[in-house]
Amino acid sequence: MKRKGVLALMLTSAMLMLSVAGCSGNKPVATENGTSSGKGTSASSNQVYAIIAKNTGNPYNQAETQGFQDAVKEFGGKSIVRAPEQPTAEGQITIINQLIAQKVASIAIASNDANALEPVLQKAMSAGIKVLSCDSAVNPASRMVHVDQADPVKIGQVEVQAMGKMMNYTGEFAILSATSTADNQNTWIKYMKEELKKPEYKKMRLVKIAYGDDLPDKSTSETEALLQSYPKLKGIISPTTVGIAAAAKVLSDKGLAGKVYLTGLGLPSQMITYIKSGVCPWMYLWNPIDIGYITGYVSKALVDGTITGKIGDTFTAGRLGKYTVTKAADGGTEVLLGPPYKFDKANIDRWAKVY
Repeated sequence: MKRKGVLALMLTSAMLMLSVAGCSGNKPVATENGTSSGKGTSASSNQVYAIIAKNTGNPYNQAETQGFQDAVKEFGGKSIVRAPEQPTAEGQITIINQLIAQKVASIAIASNDANALEPVLQKAMSAGIKVLSCDSAVNPASRMVHVDQADPVKIGQVEVQAMGKMMNYTGEFAILSATSTADNQNTWIKYMKEELKKPEYKKMRLVKIAYGDDLPDKSTSETEALLQSYPKLKGIISPTTVGIAAAAKVLSDKGLAGKVYLTGLGLPSQMITYIKSGVCPWMYLWNPIDIGYITGYVSKALVDGTITGKIGDTFTAGRLGKYTVTKAADGGTEVLLGPPYKFDKANIDRWAKVY
């Protein structure tokens, strides 16, 4: 598989435009885009492709769904973007049932719970709807294929490696995650723990995994609680863009730059100030626009019958090029966008203008 995700974007940033897409409320309102350009195949044109984000008001989700809309418009379909107000499985189940009633061609979902969505997603597949997950996986029985940001092993490894270097491999640190049921978060944390078993980390101690539920206020309060409960805390890993931004503000406001180190997964536009000030010496991510974009093309390939989600299936994802379906760690199948990318003082100015 050619890895053209983030790195390809970084060579062709002029191609990217970031705008806000989203909706709110427990009765989500659809955001629809379509085109009459005729660029899609006969199977793709005029089909309705849906994507369900984790929750509203999340900049990462907004960038991701924008990429999805861009792809669907590009190949001639119509898109629907929906999200529950809160990051819960219950909110997503309500939306999925609505989309089944609308008889959409496909549903892509960034799940809030890997297992709780299984009955309703199987219902969707039984109705002939193509189902895939993206960013945060549902279990293999609930999908045809998953779109992953990057190798989850490497994501977990690089975050612990970064924390080790920042802390000089000594002292206490914590993890500030999203929800306790988020598959992507739990998978990365699993590989963080595996990395910590290596001898170079023997003087580091993970004291707590806190959950901010991908909500700014709760992530802020959880960060403050970590600092109060662990006065010797030397670092925080936050593998969520909402969490890392909230933690960075708390550390900045308390004057803890260089005393409590921060790394994780963040949006350059939100973290530029903290990268420059040293609150977060460096962090990682991929391009969320590209995650949504490739998800749009995977949806198209499933609807067109180009792929079925089996290992070895190939398809072309617009400007990102050709991809191959591979085996996922959870036993299902997946499409990997590309490797995680490091953002630091040397490059943050450039990428903060992009997303």
